[in-house]
Amino acid sequence: MASWLAEYQKRRCTAEEAVSVIQSGQRLFISGNASAPYLLLRALAKRKDELRDVELAHGLMLGEDPLSKPEMEGIFRHNSLFVGSADREAVNAGRADYVPVFLSEIPALFSSGLMPVDVALIQVSPADEHGFVSLGTEVLTSKCVVQAARISVAQVNRLMPRTLGDSFIHVSRFHKIVESSEPLPQLTKKPYTDVERRIGENIAALIDDGSTLQLGIGGIPDAVLTALKTHKDLGIHTEMISDGVKEGIEQGFITGARKTLHPGKMIGTFVLGTQGLYDFVDDNPIFELHPTGYTNDPFVVAQNEKMVAVNSAIEIDLTGQVCSDSIGPYIYSGFGGQVDFIRGAARSKGGKPIIAIPATAKHGTVSRIVPYLKSGAGVVTTRADVHYVITEYGVAFLHGKNLRERAKALTAIAAPQFREELEKAFAERIPVRADGVAG
Repeated sequence: MASWLAEYQKRRCTAEEAVSVIQSGQRLFISGNASAPYLLLRALAKRKDELRDVELAHGLMLGEDPLSKPEMEGIFRHNSLFVGSADREAVNAGRADYVPVFLSEIPALFSSGLMPVDVALIQVSPADEHGFVSLGTEVLTSKCVVQAARISVAQVNRLMPRTLGDSFIHVSRFHKIVESSEPLPQLTKKPYTDVERRIGENIAALIDDGSTLQLGIGGIPDAVLTALKTHKDLGIHTEMISDGVKEGIEQGFITGARKTLHPGKMIGTFVLGTQGLYDFVDDNPIFELHPTGYTNDPFVVAQNEKMVAVNSAIEIDLTGQVCSDSIGPYIYSGFGGQVDFIRGAARSKGGKPIIAIPATAKHGTVSRIVPYLKSGAGVVTTRADVHYVITEYGVAFLHGKNLRERAKALTAIAAPQFREELEKAFAERIPVRADGVAG
């Protein structure tokens, strides 16, 4: 028997035994996305009558979280580093909190001790012959949290893929180990709309062969990848590895052959999609997952020449300020890696930082290019960071442009029915004399 295996067996226990180490007033860290350890969370929910004031720090949580329900108020309080469907209601009802933070800086919150962690709850793959588990579908910040936490608990899932890169932890790091065979959460691709198709085509027209891409998930990224099928040797350096990336590799237009950093490798920090994607990344050496302190560091991102970063927004004002995490004061998501990649792509040789949005919302009744951001809205990407803004109506290049030039460019790619209104609103904001000079 391998020396580590005996220690592994000693640490094996039930989920209920594992969460018994948690005490009132402690801060927990929970791995998120497709790596959320729901077996442990359900066991923890059963202790609601024994605990008070337990803080839960985490990134994006998917699905139904038993710890964010109204009846858990005063027992468990989420401190979310990126708000998602599982905790959005709780955050906006005041039962949970939101931390605005760049994804690249999250690992340092924990490793520096700024956010000390009492207990880490992490889902991982089975151990290999040397006693190392892989963090699987989410590396993000889990590795440094396990190293920093006072107690670490692993949910070892037989169905978790073994992803490669800086994603391995030895089982000796864990104090409790709970085995499971739970299917991972999946996101199924939906057909993109005609508006998203047009946006995707506008983006693809800016992308050269041999570029490296950062894309998320959803209709616009899917439409971009469809429009790129005739391109050659595209690479990936991103946060999320999606089914679209898998398909691009299989179809041959994503190869990474011309990447200037990690040539031939697809770099990311988490994987989210279908079971087919999870099977594809399992032990696949074309993929490397790293903590966000590396993947999202703008200075690392910038080492990829022709880096193209495509990010979305909720609304953009006529000066170029980008709101991405809230609808007015209503917190919808988080900073994520938008600013990390916008700044990295801006510093890349031949790079293109892009904000892509449909021109309207609510079935065409509301413009997403606005004179002013909604009251209470947060600026995620500043107007000094913005280079390209793309809608279905075209491309606005804002870098180096003054406020009048920006307003004109953004109005030109707004929905036609709102353009006159936007022109009048900006004229009131910054009056222009007859000679064309702002006065």
